[in-house]
Amino acid sequence: MTAVSPPPPWPRRRFVGALAAGLAGPAAAQFRVEITGIGATQMPIAIAPFRDEALAVVPVSAVVRADLQRSGVFRVVDAPAGLDERSLLALEEWRGKGADALAAGSVARLADGRFDIRYKLWDLVKGGELLAQSTTAHPGDLRLAAHRIADVIYERLTGDRGVFATRIAYVTKAGSRFALHVTDADGEGGQIALASAEPIISPAWSPNGKELAYVSFESRKAVVWLQDVASGQRRMLANFRGSNSAPAFAPDGRELALTLSRDAVAQLYLMPREGGTPRRITNSNAIDTEPAFSPDGRTLYFVSDRGGGPQIYRMPATGGGAERVTFAGSYNISPAVSPDGKWLAFVTRQGGGYRLMVQDLAGGAPAAITDTQDDESPSFAPNGRLIVYASRAQGRDVLMTTTLDGRVKTRLLASGADMREPAWGPFGR
Repeated sequence: MTAVSPPPPWPRRRFVGALAAGLAGPAAAQFRVEITGIGATQMPIAIAPFRDEALAVVPVSAVVRADLQRSGVFRVVDAPAGLDERSLLALEEWRGKGADALAAGSVARLADGRFDIRYKLWDLVKGGELLAQSTTAHPGDLRLAAHRIADVIYERLTGDRGVFATRIAYVTKAGSRFALHVTDADGEGGQIALASAEPIISPAWSPNGKELAYVSFESRKAVVWLQDVASGQRRMLANFRGSNSAPAFAPDGRELALTLSRDAVAQLYLMPREGGTPRRITNSNAIDTEPAFSPDGRTLYFVSDRGGGPQIYRMPATGGGAERVTFAGSYNISPAVSPDGKWLAFVTRQGGGYRLMVQDLAGGAPAAITDTQDDESPSFAPNGRLIVYASRAQGRDVLMTTTLDGRVKTRLLASGADMREPAWGPFGR
C-alpha cells in the first residue's frame, strides 16, 4: 500500500516503515524463473532449440520457452535439437510425442552485425503450418525480439494478445540504497531509472508507456515526480504542503489522481499531467488514498478508513458519492482493476498475514489466490491474464506473477536486493 505522511492507520509493513536509505546495483541483474503450480487446461507445446542460436548473446528459444511457460497457458515439453524452420516434419509421428504444437527456428548473424531470426509454428493436432515469420534484431535487442516471438506464438494459439514484450517497473532495496528499475516483463535486462539514498515508492505507468510517475523521499518528504522513461528527464509534479503520494494516471493520460494531505487529512485530488492546481474530489474526515481508475476512466477505486478500517470504495472519477466495494474482512487495501474492468485485485489481512485476493466486480465473493502471508502491490498485465505482485520468500522481498485463478505462479529472483512496488506497463513498446 502506498505510504502517506503522517502514516495512516494501516502503515506499510516493511519497505518504507523506517523511511531510510536506497540502492545502486547493476541495471541488468540476472534473473531466473521458478514456476510452480499446474494449470487446469495447459496446452503442451514443444520449443526446439533454434539452430545456431549459440552465436547470439541471448538464447532465443530459451526466452520463448520461459515466456510461454510463465503465462500459465502452456506446458512446455521436450523437443529434439536439429530442427529449424526448414524442417520437413512427419506430423503424424509428432502426435504421439505429447505436444499439440511445435515451434522451431534459426538464428544467423548478418554482415552488418544484426541477427536474422526465422521461425515456424506447426499445429500437431490438426496437422499443418500455423505461421512462418522472420525478424532482424541488433544484438542489444535480441531479448526483446525473443519476447515478441513468444507474443506472436501466444496470440496465434490463444487468440489473446501476449504481454512478454511489455515492461514492468519496480523498486529494489540493497543495503541502504533504493533504485527504480524498468525491465522486461520477465524481470531481465532494462535500466535503473532512479537511484537514491531515500525511499522510492508507488511507480505508475502512463497509458502510452513513455512516462513513469512515482513518489520519492529524496527531499525528506513524499513528493510526486514524473519521468520520461527513454531520456530519464524528470520534473516535479506535486510538492505541496504535507504528503504527496499514490499517483495514478487516468486512461487518457491527461490527468493523474493523487493523494495529498495539503488540507491536513489525506484526500484524493485530480491534477493535469502538465502540473498546475490540483482539484480535490473527496471531502471526508477519513484518510482516502490509493486511487485506481477503471479502464474507461469513469470510475475511481480507492482505499478509505471512513467506515472504521481500511476498505476499498469506488466513486465517479470526477468526484461524488462513494460506495463500498469490499466487505469480507476488516482490512482491504491496494486496489488494482483489470484492463477489461471485470476484476478487482487487492490485498487483505487474514490472521496477521497479507494475501492477494481477486474479486469479480459483477458480483461474487473474493477469492484468495495466494497462500503466502506478506503480499503487496498487485498490478495487472495489460492483457488481464496475469498479476504481478510483491511478496516475501526465504527472508527476501521478491516479485511474483500469478494467473487469475492462482494455479500457476512465477517467482522472479535477483541476488543482492529486495524487490518491491511492481507496476506492469502497457502495450505499445
